[in-house]
Amino acid sequence: MDLKVLPLQQPKQKISDESQLAFGRQFTDRMFVMDYTVGRGWHDARIQPYAKFELDPATLVFHYAQEIFEGLKAYRRADGSICLFRPQDNIARMNLGSERMCMPPTDPEFTFEALKELLRLEADWVPHSEGTSLYIRPTMIATEPIIGLKSSDTFTYYIILSPTGAYYKNGVAPIKILVEDEYVRAAPGGTGEAKTGGNYAASLLAFRKAAEAGCDQVLWLDATERKYIEEVGTSNICVIRDGKLVTSPLAGTILDGITRRSILQLAKDRGIEVVEQALAIDELFEGIQSGVITEAFGCGTAVVVSPIGQFTYKGDTVQVADGQPGKVTMGLYKALTDIQTGKADDPYGWVVTL
Repeated sequence: MDLKVLPLQQPKQKISDESQLAFGRQFTDRMFVMDYTVGRGWHDARIQPYAKFELDPATLVFHYAQEIFEGLKAYRRADGSICLFRPQDNIARMNLGSERMCMPPTDPEFTFEALKELLRLEADWVPHSEGTSLYIRPTMIATEPIIGLKSSDTFTYYIILSPTGAYYKNGVAPIKILVEDEYVRAAPGGTGEAKTGGNYAASLLAFRKAAEAGCDQVLWLDATERKYIEEVGTSNICVIRDGKLVTSPLAGTILDGITRRSILQLAKDRGIEVVEQALAIDELFEGIQSGVITEAFGCGTAVVVSPIGQFTYKGDTVQVADGQPGKVTMGLYKALTDIQTGKADDPYGWVVTL
């Protein structure tokens, strides 16, 4: 399939003060788009000016939520070069999600080349300040205009880009977590491990509850027993217990986070034993109170590593150690961000330079 590059008529005005960049609020001049039709496959791949879509009110994505997306970042290094972090992993994970959502896979090689070409054209949009990045959002939506529960016969795949400011503008700060014991994000056999919008829509009410309780994020429990911890909002969760890194296992209800994979590898290579096992919420609280659990953090693309200072569950609140970011947490954060920004060597082949 050929990739067409359509002319750009009117470039947008960039935000000159990078300290004012917010997450997901401004988008670059161009986007990548291609379409799919049953019996024809993927076609009409193009890089075009960023523009709105025109969709019929009956379009399937509006009614039955057949869609998936990914999230990754491009970084500008001190020497001016631009790099990506584990992009092939995102492409592979999106194809796994497409299988779960009855959507067509994309060709990984072509998709990767299209992404790189889009980034080359939009290179001026990658911010320069430390901690900033260009957020990349690949998305696929069902586009057939028909009312009726079925897999669509047509789809659109697109990639949009958004310059993003430093997540921690005033230094890494611990967050407060509300443990949700009424609502669930995903159940066994559901779509929890797919990056699909329905999972996030299901979390909105719990996020509102957390905000009303003065908390920053939600910790989800398993849907079967409401007993075992699963994910923190849009991040995977890890705790340091008896010097070991303990994290929830991948059992189909949580996202196989690419940052999570990276953190586990870095921990192992630093001599930290990694344990992937279910951890009960009562064990979490008891471990924190006894001092056995000394650190807790979330990890994901947007935050990289987010230290957790306290948990609230059924009206009770416990503080993790002294409530400040822990030594292991910050060591892993630094190790990962140093690889991403080029301050440290990349022995894993995770970084792709344009």
